[in-house]
Amino acid sequence: MVMSVLEEMRIRSLGVIDDAVVELSPGFTAVTGETGAGKTMVVTSLGLLMGGRADAALVRIGAKSAVVEGRISVPDGASATLRAEEAGAELDDGTLLISRTVSAEGRSRAHLGGRSVPVGLLAELADDLVAVHGQTDQQGLLKLSRQRQALDRYAGDAVAVPLAKYSGAYRRLRAITTELDRITTRARERAQEADMLRFGLDEIAAVEPRAGEDVELAAEAERLGHAEALASAATVAHAALAGNPEDPEGIDATTLVAGAHRALEAVRSHDAALGALAGRIGEIGILLGDVAGELAGYADDLDADPLRLAAVEERRAALTALTRKYGDDVGAVLTWAEQSAARLLELDGDDDRIGELTAERDALRAELGGLAQALTDARTEAAERFAAAVTAELASLAMPHARVSFEIRQTEDPEGVEVGGRSVAYGPAGCDEVELLLAPHPGAPPRPIAKGASGGELSRVMLAVEVVFAGTDPVPTYLFDEVDAGVGGKAAVEIGRRLAKLARSAQVVVVTHLPQVAAFADRQLLVEKTNDGSVTRSGVKVLEGEERIRELSRMLAGQEDSQTARAHAEELLATARADG
Repeated sequence: MVMSVLEEMRIRSLGVIDDAVVELSPGFTAVTGETGAGKTMVVTSLGLLMGGRADAALVRIGAKSAVVEGRISVPDGASATLRAEEAGAELDDGTLLISRTVSAEGRSRAHLGGRSVPVGLLAELADDLVAVHGQTDQQGLLKLSRQRQALDRYAGDAVAVPLAKYSGAYRRLRAITTELDRITTRARERAQEADMLRFGLDEIAAVEPRAGEDVELAAEAERLGHAEALASAATVAHAALAGNPEDPEGIDATTLVAGAHRALEAVRSHDAALGALAGRIGEIGILLGDVAGELAGYADDLDADPLRLAAVEERRAALTALTRKYGDDVGAVLTWAEQSAARLLELDGDDDRIGELTAERDALRAELGGLAQALTDARTEAAERFAAAVTAELASLAMPHARVSFEIRQTEDPEGVEVGGRSVAYGPAGCDEVELLLAPHPGAPPRPIAKGASGGELSRVMLAVEVVFAGTDPVPTYLFDEVDAGVGGKAAVEIGRRLAKLARSAQVVVVTHLPQVAAFADRQLLVEKTNDGSVTRSGVKVLEGEERIRELSRMLAGQEDSQTARAHAEELLATARADG
């Protein structure tokens, strides 16, 4: 089966590394070097490529930014390939290029296949490409939540399917409970709001405003308030146009225009231009007559009744009282009333809504209890198989008498859900607390690994867990940072042997200080500093033949030229080759 392989990483201005290239290959690669030489930067670099948290402190002093570039070969059709292509990344002959830049100010940028992408996308790809393990991961395994996640991952669909159903019901229950809390805890505020809305609606209903009424009344008030002046102006204008009956000898515009029209009419047949003017003057006469008639009607119809004016002003005052409270004009007041009526219906319907939500909540709690029981059953069955597999792995890691088991328990909670006749606490992943227990030797009671495992034992438990995962849910590349911490002697040899076995089906990269582990590697990389304390291109090199024996001798005795150490190094290599 073709699998993804991390082929190369280039690291620039990261920690003690100035500019170095780490060339990797399939199989088992060991990364060694003096303490402080920068071996762990290999792990840090890969963590950055896989979407890990960026930290400005990682940038080399004096540099503007740190850059990590990686090249990973990925087979066609792999989920990582499809996800990268969805993001617009381009593959170079089956190779995916990943780049991560961290500025000295802490800003971070990511590129995938030549395309700028969110850092979160790199983390998504990491789930399918690389499993990174370091000292912090060992500490993470001590957390109960991580132990439950490990068990769920091992169980696969047996837990994933009921967990998906449970999670959906849990989210619905949380949403309904939140809505219930919102409605019930704000009962007083809702009552106050409803009272305010009712008062406003009653006040508006008592006035019964009409749309546009305020504009109409304002115009009428303006007219009534100046009725005498308007009537006088209309009378004077009418007299000027049509004459004053009390002054029959007076000259008015209508008479003058009529005379002009008669004069032109008498001679219009002699000249067409003058005839046209006569027609236009005739039109003016008609228009003057119409305007004069309307002025007469206006003056007759004008209501100067002070009682009507008082009524208009009273009505306007009532409308103004509404617009001061509910809107800029009567239209806005009517809009407020419409919206408030709808809101009042909603508030008045809350009691019914509370009943509906309560019934739905109770039904969901019952459903959640059944789903939680199914989760517990699935985890219990998987835990037995998982514990047996990890125990078998520990036997090959120089812990032949160790026994691993799981304790799956629930905490009683009167506000919880009913599972197995008990009311127990629940959360987004069910009701189970999962704890990994270790009995390191016969007669020892099983104890939580946080209390019952030494540093070396914990390293081996973590490795055993990962090896078990490799058989059920493998990833192409495993990177271990000092997984051999706290162990030595035979246990170290067994760890090296087990890593070599894991490397038969996956790419394994191990940062180690133990020669017993490094000897089992298919390839050994040496990280070393220059005189100025930095790691350059020449500071990461592949060791072969004599160079590898010298490095293993240094790791064994601190002396590259010790004949005893050399003999031991050669023996380690021979043992590793014999196992291979």
